[in-house]
Amino acid sequence: MARSVVVSGGGTGMGKAIARRFAADGDRVLILGRRAAALQAAADELTAAGPGRVVGQAADLSVPEDVERVVAALDGDVDVLVNNAGGVTRGGGADGLHGVAQTWDADYKANVTTAVLLTEALRPRLRHDGGRVVFVSSIAALRGGGDSYSAAKAALLGWAYSLAADLGPHGITVNVVAPGYITDTEFFGDTMTDQRHQRLVNQTLLGRPGRPDDVAGAVAYLASPDASYVTGQVLQVNGGALLGR
Repeated sequence: MARSVVVSGGGTGMGKAIARRFAADGDRVLILGRRAAALQAAADELTAAGPGRVVGQAADLSVPEDVERVVAALDGDVDVLVNNAGGVTRGGGADGLHGVAQTWDADYKANVTTAVLLTEALRPRLRHDGGRVVFVSSIAALRGGGDSYSAAKAALLGWAYSLAADLGPHGITVNVVAPGYITDTEFFGDTMTDQRHQRLVNQTLLGRPGRPDDVAGAVAYLASPDASYVTGQVLQVNGGALLGR
């Protein structure tokens, strides 16, 4: 039976791979993001590949009115919610403490506020006895090194634990995927160099970078019936760059 799936940040990179995985299973997928053109291109591509159907809707998920508009357009319950939207702020702001405040506010909004608003808005729609919520965090949440980005991604862990306790009695699981170095995304922008790439690969035990499909596979497992007794957990997908804890 086809499920109703919502994926934020679904137009490119890991979000697109996650949407592709659900569509390949025949599910109905709504992908969300700020760039309408990227969403439409992804929706057309993934729907054509089938057998599921993918629809894109542009929204800034840090804005309550945009989130309300998304939820109002949805029909019926939601089986799976994947909070993948996020990113990192790189310079360009004000100097001094004003710049610090701008950077931290921006990273919190992009990574935490988006997930909180979308999840809270969809909470009444999450299907009881089988619903799934998955957050996409980062290796940076567990080992640091990313300043405001690390802090924002770590905040998702704490909230996911609380949410798992709230939703567990309704048969809804809540889990986190924490990817390591993943190529073929827009995350690094123009900051990636050959030397940095090799350094990150050398940190793994498998000797290769991760791919968006690696993350999609982890999300698909947590959203599957096989994971019905898994909740409040962090699943690392990092090739052994950081061992389990």
